[in-house]
Amino acid sequence: MGLLVTFFLASIFFSFLCSILEAVLLSITPAYVASQDRDQTSISRNLSRFKEDIDRPLAAILTLNTIAHTVGAIGVGAQAALLFGESSVQILGLSIVSWEGIIAGAMTLAILIFSEVIPKTLGANNWQSLAPISIRLINLLMFILAPMIWMSQLITKNLKKDKDKPVLSRSDFLLMTDLGKEIGILKESEQKIIKNLLRFNRILVKDVMTPRIVVVAEDGGTTIQEFHDSNSELPFSRIPVFHDINDKVTGYILKDELLLNLVEGRGKERLNSLRRDIIISHSSTPIPDLLDKFIAENEHIALVVDEYGGTEGIVTMEDIIETLLGIEIVDEMDNDEDMRALARKNWEIRARKIGLLPADDDN
Repeated sequence: MGLLVTFFLASIFFSFLCSILEAVLLSITPAYVASQDRDQTSISRNLSRFKEDIDRPLAAILTLNTIAHTVGAIGVGAQAALLFGESSVQILGLSIVSWEGIIAGAMTLAILIFSEVIPKTLGANNWQSLAPISIRLINLLMFILAPMIWMSQLITKNLKKDKDKPVLSRSDFLLMTDLGKEIGILKESEQKIIKNLLRFNRILVKDVMTPRIVVVAEDGGTTIQEFHDSNSELPFSRIPVFHDINDKVTGYILKDELLLNLVEGRGKERLNSLRRDIIISHSSTPIPDLLDKFIAENEHIALVVDEYGGTEGIVTMEDIIETLLGIEIVDEMDNDEDMRALARKNWEIRARKIGLLPADDDN
């Protein structure tokens, strides 16, 4: 009986240990690994090595777990046969089940509860406090079981696919922000900013630009005084200037410089005297690329052109920042829908004036 109990308890113990080590190892987050590396803790080196090549520590854990189950089952079965032979439990004179069957069922139930459910729950819920000792135990296991681990990796290394695939994708981070908001770690405004940032690389300049037909621009030959008289309450700080027609934008002027020249009595000078060069951006440029260009060249406005070089509109640093900080980004951008609606309305007004649309057409 003593050997039966010993085999039983030893199998449960080592299986319990393997399950808790596996749960802890799989629960360790990249952020925890980075923090341990930053602080240069005693487990940082092994921890980074294990997470970079997680197959090796997992092979050690699963090897010991398999040995524990196999040896335990054989030992318990053998001892049960010696102790009870072919005897069975009898109820009302009927043989219901053999003692070996009862012991096998009890062991199966014990393994399920004490070496799967309980240890994995404990490991997943307390991984951070258990991580230091777990890493040391896994390192010891890998040393003891090195030949078996080598054989396991030799068999499986050619079966792996996407070896360099990142652990976390953008979709994973998006789901994490939703979860962070639900459990109260992130505020709604913070969640929106993070989600917009993760989608930032998919947004193109044409999605956030102000369309050409609603851009406020002026002929570079206009005098400073004339422009101010007709646009004294203009809210924009940068005004594109063109040559002859507004499709030929040659640069832009700063409203502050215009007002300064006006105050200093240079109202008769042309806007071209204040003109600055403007960045040219293709409409299909991702806005992170344009943002980098704005920062590198210390600019805040760009002219948007199509594949033929025609003017499509303008885009500013404010447009990009509003996209990042504003309403949640969707395929049709919320922050430019109003401007597109205004562009459509202005086109309809002009179309009615020249007879392209009936005067009473509401479409």
